Amino acid sequence: MTRRRTITAAIAAVAFGLTATAAAQDYPDRIIEMIVPSTPGSSADIVGRILVDSMGAQLGQRFVVFNKPGGASILGTAEVARAKPDGHTLMHGAVFSITVQPLTERQTGYTDKSFDPICQTFKNDQVIVARPNTYKNVADLIAASKAKPGGLNYGSPGLGTIPHLSMAELSQITKVEFNHVPFKGPAEAIQMALAGQIDFSVAPLTAAASSGLVMPALFAEKRNSSIPNVPTVKEQGFDVAPLSIGGLLGPAGMPANVKRKLEDACKTAVQSEAFQRIVRNTFQPSDFFADSAGFAAHLAKDVADKRRLLTALGMVK
Repeated sequence: MTRRRTITAAIAAVAFGLTATAAAQDYPDRIIEMIVPSTPGSSADIVGRILVDSMGAQLGQRFVVFNKPGGASILGTAEVARAKPDGHTLMHGAVFSITVQPLTERQTGYTDKSFDPICQTFKNDQVIVARPNTYKNVADLIAASKAKPGGLNYGSPGLGTIPHLSMAELSQITKVEFNHVPFKGPAEAIQMALAGQIDFSVAPLTAAASSGLVMPALFAEKRNSSIPNVPTVKEQGFDVAPLSIGGLLGPAGMPANVKRKLEDACKTAVQSEAFQRIVRNTFQPSDFFADSAGFAAHLAKDVADKRRLLTALGMVK
């Protein structure tokens, strides 16, 4: 009896495996939902829609985009983490919601291990912006903050965002106090700097490029070709270059064949003229793209870097 049950179980397991393999080979067999955990019109939303137009044509199946920005990106990210890992529910967004939020929030319902990276499709450099004729470089900011009672006030898109963490790390390294003033988004932070309500702001280059403000420094490993005359913070002697990336991910456990199909379609999509136009319009650095393995490596490094920084800042829950 026991032997018969064992044989039956083995046959069932083989049948299940064959069924799963067949399903993976037939992928996609219905509409693919792509969740963007940010508002319509955000860079992740704009880039994602151009991406899936091409991917859908290649895969012979339509993508439907849903914007779910609640809870500082946690809502949409958590929904993807809970989805069935069959490749029919994906996420396109910044990995901030994966690398920072699980460390600073008690209840996200996911970790970085809850996702399978498919391809990295954007990389946002952060830039310091200030009114003309104020600060020429990081040394000027440091000197001015030391000289001003209480230190300089700077704006960011919010507590725990990459611009905020960039300045927090710079403050930690230089032992100089900079007072953080959080706003609802980069546009408001930039406007307040332009109006002189704060001393300077830090924001994604995409948001700051046409602000009319000067750029004393760029938080990046190397200069951005869109603003070649703006030196990096690292060039100016301070080793701060926070990673701010995003791309296409699915729930952990997707079949290898499904993941490979999506990755191949993504690689082709980013070479399209429509996508390259978006790359230029959003001031992407030359190394914005990474395949599945590269994206996974960047994600792992970012988790380690953010944990180290957030722990030092006392922000880990």
